[in-house]
This record gives sequence, C-alpha cells and structure tokens, in this order.
Amino acid sequence: MEEHKIERAVLAGLNADCFKKEEQATEQSLDELEALLETAGGKCVAKVLQNRHAPDPHSFVGEGKAAEIRELAKLHEADMVIFDNDLSPSQIRALEEITEATVLDRSALILDIFAQRARTAEGRLQVELAQYKYLLPKLSGMGKSMSRLGGGIGTRGPGETKLETDRRHIRARIDRLEEELEQVRKLRAVERRRRQKNEVPVAALVGYTNTGKSTLLNRLTGADIPANDRLFDTLDTTTRQLQVSDKLTVLLSDTVGFIAKLPHHLVDAFRATLEELSYADLLIHVIDAADPEREEHIQVVDRLIGQLADPETPVLRCYNKADLVEPEALPVGQNNVSISAKTGQGIDALFALMERELCKGHRRAVFRLPYSMGGQVETLHDKARVFRVDYTAEGIEIEAEVDQTIYGRLAQYEIPRS
Repeated sequence: MEEHKIERAVLAGLNADCFKKEEQATEQSLDELEALLETAGGKCVAKVLQNRHAPDPHSFVGEGKAAEIRELAKLHEADMVIFDNDLSPSQIRALEEITEATVLDRSALILDIFAQRARTAEGRLQVELAQYKYLLPKLSGMGKSMSRLGGGIGTRGPGETKLETDRRHIRARIDRLEEELEQVRKLRAVERRRRQKNEVPVAALVGYTNTGKSTLLNRLTGADIPANDRLFDTLDTTTRQLQVSDKLTVLLSDTVGFIAKLPHHLVDAFRATLEELSYADLLIHVIDAADPEREEHIQVVDRLIGQLADPETPVLRCYNKADLVEPEALPVGQNNVSISAKTGQGIDALFALMERELCKGHRRAVFRLPYSMGGQVETLHDKARVFRVDYTAEGIEIEAEVDQTIYGRLAQYEIPRS
C-alpha cells in the first residue's frame, strides 16, 4: 500500500503599514497558520514574514522576497507556499511563476479544512457553497493550483472539471445550493418553533476554534463528540439535552469555532448553522484560559457574536482549561466562570450561572386551583419548582416557582402566601 505523502509548505505573510490590524500577518498569525496546515494534513518547513509599506500589486511581497521564498522551498523540498493574507488571482499567478510552487492563501486553506471536516449533508452543502463563492472571482485562470491532479491540500471539494466550466454554470450551482440551504433554514425554524412550544430554552457554546467546546459538551451531556486538539474539529452543529437542575432542562448546541480572518464566504455560507446563535436564549463563550492570545481571540468572537446573535441574548464567559493557569490569571465577575472541561472543575458553578440567567423573571407564588384543573399539577411538577401541594376543601393549593408564561396562565388563581 502506497504511503501517504505529507505535503510540505513554506508559510509566508505580509505585514504592511497600510493594512488594517486584522489583515496583518504576524508571528502569532503564522503560528496559527501552521496549526491550520497541520490540521489539513501538511507540514510547515519554513516561515517568512515580510514588512513593507504596501503590498506589491504584482507579486504581493515583491520580486526579491518571492525569489527568496523560491530558494527556501527548494532547500526544504516544499512544493507549496501558503500565504497568511488573501491574494488576488493575478498575485497567485505571479507568485507561482516566481516561486515555481503551488500558491494558496489563508482562505483557501481554511476552505480545504472545512471540506475535510464537514460530515452532515448540510455541512457539505455549506462548504461547497463557500468554495464556489471563493473561487468564482478567481476563475480567470488560477495557475498551478487549478491544474493540480490527484488531490492534496487546496484541491478538495469542487472538482477540476466543474471549475473549468463557464461562470454561468458556477452561478447556477451557487443559486441551487442557496435554495437547498434555504430549505435547511426552514426546517430549522420548524424545529425551533417546536422547541419554543415545548418551552425548552436553548444554550449555545461559542468560542474561538480549539478552546474545548466539544470537550465541554461531552463533559456536560455525555454526547461523545470527537474532541481532538486541532483547529476546526467541529463543523456540524450538535445539539444535546442537558439537565442543569431538577427543574431546568436546556438544549445545548456546539457550534463551529471562530477564527481570526475567517473568510466572509464562510460566515455567509454557514449562516444556516450559525443562525442558531440568533435564536439561543443563552450564549456560553468558551475561552481557552491558557491561550497566550486570549484577549485578541475574545475580541474576534465578540465581534462575530455582535454580527450573528441577538444583542439582548445574555453571554456567559466560560474560562476553560483553568487547571493550566494560576487562579489570579482568571477574571472574576458575575458573568465569568472558570472551569476545566477535562477534569470537571467548576461545572457546578457554570450550572448555577446558567440557571440564574435562564430562570430570570421566575417568581414564587401560591395558586389555589379548582379540582377540574387537576391536570395542571402534573404540568407544574414538570415545568416549575414545586414546594408543596395541599388538597383542601376550596381546591388544590400549590406553592411553586414559575416562569412568566406559567404565571400569566395561572395568575387569576393566585392567593396570598401565608
């Protein structure tokens, strides 16, 4: 059996004075690009970070630096160069001519990982849509990256023959994919209405990629989701039921991890999955407490939450991997909790915060119900916290803590608490 060849790549990035902060390549972003490459199954053999006032319109990093990258690639027997920035089709062609290697940009690498990781029909639809939207503007000749045969990083997903057809065919395929995803959204909306009818609150785990969301979901629900130490390990939303307390059950969803410089095609294409955030009753922002780039990654996630979630939705900041840092390095505050999904440390505190947020607006009251409403007793046992039930000559007296919906339904039967 032929041994699988690990693709070797030189990683390159440009730090230009005219770039916005999120467009810059830095040593840290190149480290993250290396982790992405490893996730895709490749190996980094060298890194190059170029500083310029502005990108070269033709070769992005300049002819001299591109020639230097070519020599590095030859020295390390790398047949690929991956840039930490987005490149135009003409820049990709120019760089491939100078470096004599296949050239990809960060977006293409992320799309390749998504193509590998998507498991459900919906996930695959979303990845394919994202790839077509990314490739459509680049169809005027992609150089070596379009002519590669036999697979490998950057070639998964839509096949070569599809991409060589005319733009109208690609646009028609995009339209069909968007129609299919619209059907997915409608199906999700029906499921959500059913949940709302059943009055089951929804909590969503969000966070930067590889912060431990799947490990936390497994710890809380026994969901048995693959939880590996690699980027983008979860692409398909997983929802499980979670018993927070004797009177609070929630549906807990795991979502795709966010990342800096996430291609906007992915945010658009994954909106059908990520729109779960806009319907969640509570967001749990899972943060890697030991991440040296912790604050920057929190900002990335906060920005995306701002785009995708209802601004009224409460957010808990859940500092995971707390067992790996000193206690004084962990923020405190009413919406912060420190946990270890691996050891179980702090899970009770997380449950207490979830219950506090999801049970806001509940009130304790005594109701005297006529015996003809005896069925409500079982409903209250299911949906509320019941403290006592007394069967009296006047009716059934129930003292319970109820939410606003149940209280509104039974308010006319309330009597003063003794």
